[in-house]
Amino acid sequence: MTWTAATRGDYVRPSGSYASDVTDREWALIAPLFPAARPGGRPRTTCLRRVVDAVFYLLQTGCQWRMLPRDFPPRSTVYGYFRAWIAAGVWAHVHDVLYRRTRELEGRDESPTAAIIDSQSVKTGAEAREMVGYDAGKRVKGRKRHLVTDTLGLMLRIEVHSASVQDRAGRRWSSTGSPGASRSSNASSRTAATRVRVSPRPPRVPSRSSSAPTPVSSCSPSAG
Repeated sequence: MTWTAATRGDYVRPSGSYASDVTDREWALIAPLFPAARPGGRPRTTCLRRVVDAVFYLLQTGCQWRMLPRDFPPRSTVYGYFRAWIAAGVWAHVHDVLYRRTRELEGRDESPTAAIIDSQSVKTGAEAREMVGYDAGKRVKGRKRHLVTDTLGLMLRIEVHSASVQDRAGRRWSSTGSPGASRSSNASSRTAATRVRVSPRPPRVPSRSSSAPTPVSSCSPSAG
């Protein structure tokens, strides 16, 4: 949403919250997309909104998991939900739903007919061991990321691999999905653009605990 005098109130966060925390309006949009607790067993006590806030804090600040502030749920809890949602395709589903809504607001079809792909090679630190290679063309030792966007500049897919991966292979993986990828896209590669269909199918989500879904407004930013 564009920042204007009329929309400024939508960005207001409670006193003491972090700039990365979701607003009430943002949470109202994405809360129904997260898995409900399954019946039976112990009731869920973790506030999912605070879990999402913790993940966004980590992504925005780049801090280590052990440096997560104590006013969030325990880092083991946050990490557990984070990994479970990756495996179940929840994050990809949230992206796809918001992506389609954004395109509709722009007066476009929800699925793009063309996309733009580019790559960037970046250096890694001395501690990096996995997916590290050498890009002879750019003379960079590290990793390469391939990013696919539509003609509005909205992200469709991103893949990270060794810098030694050729752009031909990276384009193919970014379009069709590398082994183990959680996204589901049908695509055919071309020289300058990739035709992409965004799958509207929701993921099958394994729930982690056992009570009714957390209401949208039940978690305050100060709740842990």
